[in-house]
Amino acid sequence: MTTTTATTFQRPATTVPSEHRPEMRSTGDGARAVGAALRSDWIKVSTVRANRALLLLTIAGGLLVSWAVGVMVTDQVQYVAQVGFFWTSVTSMFAAIGGVLLFGSEVQHGTLASALAARPARWVLALSKTLTAAALGLVIGAAGLAGGFGGAVLAGLGAGDTSALAASVGWALVFTMLSAVLGLGTAMVVRNTTAAIAGILVWGFVVENLIKLFLAEEVARFLPFIAGNHLLAYSSDFETPGTLAVALTQPENALVFGGYAGVTLVVGTVLLYRRDTN
Repeated sequence: MTTTTATTFQRPATTVPSEHRPEMRSTGDGARAVGAALRSDWIKVSTVRANRALLLLTIAGGLLVSWAVGVMVTDQVQYVAQVGFFWTSVTSMFAAIGGVLLFGSEVQHGTLASALAARPARWVLALSKTLTAAALGLVIGAAGLAGGFGGAVLAGLGAGDTSALAASVGWALVFTMLSAVLGLGTAMVVRNTTAAIAGILVWGFVVENLIKLFLAEEVARFLPFIAGNHLLAYSSDFETPGTLAVALTQPENALVFGGYAGVTLVVGTVLLYRRDTN
């Protein structure tokens, strides 16, 4: 007798895919990413030989120029509180160059792609570079002022009116800090170190002075480095009574120069998002 065994087939269970929810980054994650990026950028800044050369040149130039002015200019009375700021105009250009190198060196040496691969959120890189540039501008500015005041003291000049010296030093440091941010923004836009440095130097020392000749004083005061240099605690011998009559206040000059730095930085950040990392 044959026995028939019934075989039961079971349908394989189907797995219902769960809804994919992207991982959300917390505020703490963003803060830690910025902190790590800042540490990385500051290590790069402090170990690059070009930045060390900028610091040494800033200090040596300040010492030499202030000492030379104090010793050789004898037709008027000079004071430390005035002569100490003479080198700051050039110091601001060194700060701008430092800002350019902060981003330009990443592009030049091909490390920008790896930096963005490590931290894909590009705002982290932009914020880190901005804060590092501002700190670098303050360091270079302080070095230039130390050299400038040191040279004036070595020349044997009197102290002069020091009642507003602290505020004057503060405005000078604002100038060098914003100069470094302007250099960073320019490098982010141009993405070529040589072109960015040449553009800033030619504009600041040549083009702007030529443009000023054809503009009314009410308009020329809004040029970037004219506004920036008016943050310093001395008046140039080339300033006319008309120029002084329409001169902006120091907070207004800071807003004008800072506006140029801010616009350049914003444009550079937008291009950082839109361009290829290479």
